[in-house]
Amino acid sequence: MKLASIRIIAGDVQQMVAFYEMVTGVSAHWLAPVFAELIMPGAVIAIGSVETVPLWQENSAEPGANRTIFSEFQVADIDVEYARLKDRVPLVHELKTMPWGNRTFQFRDPEGNAVSLFMPATEEARRRFAGR
Repeated sequence: MKLASIRIIAGDVQQMVAFYEMVTGVSAHWLAPVFAELIMPGAVIAIGSVETVPLWQENSAEPGANRTIFSEFQVADIDVEYARLKDRVPLVHELKTMPWGNRTFQFRDPEGNAVSLFMPATEEARRRFAGR
């Protein structure tokens, strides 16, 4: 089995795509006016408009209602990314090192979904991510 993508349902698909393009530096591929993908090494963020929900099942997803999933992006230099984004995104927490060795900060996207950028900060964390 292979994880193909994480899909976010957005009330304003244009705003969400522009936000993730700004955060990731990746240009979206629009496959339809209501659906785009940001393709990165090892991950794809798919963003669908609320109009796409009935294609699956009516009321099976609701924009801005999720508070359980964090999208995490590993970066080469967390300090550079923090400086670049801290005044452009609504921060949840500033830079800190987590007990498992990742240095991270967290913010929310326009729909309120949690997003974390991190880099392995301890030797153990760097070993864990080597080769991933």
